[in-house]
Amino acid sequence: MRRSYRYVGPAELKAAVRPGSGGCRIGSAADFAGWVAERCAAELVEPFTFVVGADGVLLLAPRRSEHVACAGGRSVLSAGEISFAREAGRWVVGDVSNHSTGYCPDVSSWPSVAQALDRAGLGRPSGFTHEVVFRRCPGCQEHNIVRESDFVCVFCGSDLPEKWNVDPLTESCEPCS
Repeated sequence: MRRSYRYVGPAELKAAVRPGSGGCRIGSAADFAGWVAERCAAELVEPFTFVVGADGVLLLAPRRSEHVACAGGRSVLSAGEISFAREAGRWVVGDVSNHSTGYCPDVSSWPSVAQALDRAGLGRPSGFTHEVVFRRCPGCQEHNIVRESDFVCVFCGSDLPEKWNVDPLTESCEPCS
């Protein structure tokens, strides 16, 4: 089952997204080869912003890009940061996280990322190398990053739920299949 994540970040960032301004679509090994060939060495040292679109395709943008811009304002199957390295003559994922405060994807979004990376012909880890746990506080409604399994709101001190609940419109729904 795959859950789709709506953008839950600041409205002004979504409002700034222009049609056709999304990240570079990486639907195959050839797409990645063309994209990476255009990157300079300095760019490849830093992670990139990524999203997995609702169609399961990886989209990449420079690190300081907003995830919502990379996604063209649309819902995603996952989002985060990713870095690449050369290993044994091929490109592999060095690090990958679900760190996106605009979409706040659950760690359970990994299978969508794995499928998109496999489609792009990239060697990858077996899961996120850095997992970020997001929760919305039922008391003050603020989004939180849970650190060290401390499910307490940093804004008001309320207990946070164990289950992902960031998007109030989908929290009562089962994940999409």
